[in-house]
Amino acid sequence: MSTTDRRDESAHFWDDHYRRHTPPIDPQANTRLAEITADLTPGEALDLGCGAGGDALWLARRGWRVTAIDISAVAIARLADRAHSLGLDAHITAERHDLAQSFPAGRFDLVSAHYLHTSFDLPRERVLRTAAHALSPGGRLLVVDHGSVAPWSWNQDPDTRFPPPMEIAAGLDLDPERWSVERADAPRRVTTGPGGRTAEVVDHVLLIRRTG
Repeated sequence: MSTTDRRDESAHFWDDHYRRHTPPIDPQANTRLAEITADLTPGEALDLGCGAGGDALWLARRGWRVTAIDISAVAIARLADRAHSLGLDAHITAERHDLAQSFPAGRFDLVSAHYLHTSFDLPRERVLRTAAHALSPGGRLLVVDHGSVAPWSWNQDPDTRFPPPMEIAAGLDLDPERWSVERADAPRRVTTGPGGRTAEVVDHVLLIRRTG
């Protein structure tokens, strides 16, 4: 399969995923995003893999100007429509990007990458390194990954390895004179999945700040 065919397969998969799932009327923000950004001064934000748009809408309602991107044209169109219906057009720009091929232009005070995992080829380290370089001085890169297998996870392999946050940070190979790790931990929380099932899950949280 050619590289172009793999990209097309990935886009079609995620388009089909969002077509099959009716989005909530008011999608909720990810827990760690709300927790970590609640006290930050609003500025320019980039939401990598915006999905249903809960994070982008949460940030926009608090005064952030958000560039929200996803590989799925379906997800992007839905978010743009939702932003318009809420009068948030001036705060949300929804763009389709395949991060294996393109990255949005601009400088950002916050880049959020929540659960940026896919079964398709994605140069994650390169994407996150590019995100760190897209920060304005003082800006933060927030990376939240799965740290455990939930009962409803696609991957139910009990031997799945979840790299700890500092390992992710080391892989980005950022100059410590220009970027610093503000937080790297693995908090637990109780969350609700499909059908109302609840479970305790682990998040791997990495917060990097550009200092120069």
